[in-house]
Amino acid sequence: MTNKNSHPIVSDFSLAYGRQRSAIRELFEYGKTKAREIGNEYIFDFSIGNPSVPPPHQVDEAFSSLLAECDPIALHGYTSAPGDFEVRKAIAAQLNLEYGTSFDESSLYISCGAAAALSTTFRALSISGEANEFITLAPYFPEYKCFVEGHGAKLVIIPPKLPDFGISLEAIDRAITAATRAIILNSPNNPTGRVYKKEELEALAALLRKKSAAIGHPLFIVSDEPYRELVYDGIVTPFIPLIYENTIICYSYSKVFSMPGERIGYILVNPRAEAARDIYDAIAGSARSLGYVCAPSLIQRVIARCVNTRPNLEPYDLNRKTMYEGLTAVGYECVRPEGAFYMFVKAPGGDAQAFSDHARLRYNLLVVPSESFGCPGYLRLSYCVSLERIKSSLPLFDMCLKSFNS
Repeated sequence: MTNKNSHPIVSDFSLAYGRQRSAIRELFEYGKTKAREIGNEYIFDFSIGNPSVPPPHQVDEAFSSLLAECDPIALHGYTSAPGDFEVRKAIAAQLNLEYGTSFDESSLYISCGAAAALSTTFRALSISGEANEFITLAPYFPEYKCFVEGHGAKLVIIPPKLPDFGISLEAIDRAITAATRAIILNSPNNPTGRVYKKEELEALAALLRKKSAAIGHPLFIVSDEPYRELVYDGIVTPFIPLIYENTIICYSYSKVFSMPGERIGYILVNPRAEAARDIYDAIAGSARSLGYVCAPSLIQRVIARCVNTRPNLEPYDLNRKTMYEGLTAVGYECVRPEGAFYMFVKAPGGDAQAFSDHARLRYNLLVVPSESFGCPGYLRLSYCVSLERIKSSLPLFDMCLKSFNS
């Protein structure tokens, strides 16, 4: 945007992202608008990962007890910029108990969810005056592009490894340059539900150690983990700091505690990482420069009381099975998710946007086309809705497929 003298008024980058919402948010907003017109019961919105399972009762109890017991001035006042000391101490203790580690509060920085954690970390790892690249594996969460490019860096996208959506070591090897700062991993993955196995991660760690030595600086894994506990069939998400020393975890409680609007998470800098103290201080400086003064005080303290709480997976698992079986029974080709709460479906005819438009305009089925995930030809369905909603939608999905193919 320029004035009459052709002088820029605002950032072209910011203007472009501000005017073009993500495909996910676009469908979500469409659904809300359409629901006001015709009634929510006629809209089948599978666009956004907004949990339908209530928060664990421990979360509600923590809110109530904190409000009843605590001095309101202290409860709602500023905490330290990295987060309240006792909150960080409680999170470190929970991680140590679960993974046999020896973290302390000095490795944890409390953030406003995983989005703020990621953006802060990318800024901290981007070297001033140099080219900076971050590698991610398609399909990937579309906002990575915004988070990375917002700090002047480049997002390098590895094409999807088919048919299993695993880690393509050969492609990563080819993509790494002297400008590479980190590999972004997301497991369980949004949108496929894929959980990377320990053996895959060990092979990746070996490659990164080799390439780090070759290019003369450490390569980091930035692990985006909002779905770490949302796994099924007895699967356990490997804890990457136990596998690769140069790991930074960006975690969120939003999905596991069913409170995405509360925006709370943390950055964990593995103390075994090269220059771990410098990385942590750079993260603190990045948060400061971005205006992240401290995460909300009340929510921090809620987390401290709930760190050992685990989600109720049964509703999500039932939704997963119901949707997978229902869709495959009528002819859809789906990736069976191992975690998170998304179904990745091969787009009938190969044109995801065309099928998404058909589903939306003819049947009020809101499904996200996969182009912005770096993996054309698929659809993402978020099944964290009520079971009744899934069951009611299945006949519509059947009709949608038949009418699209006719």
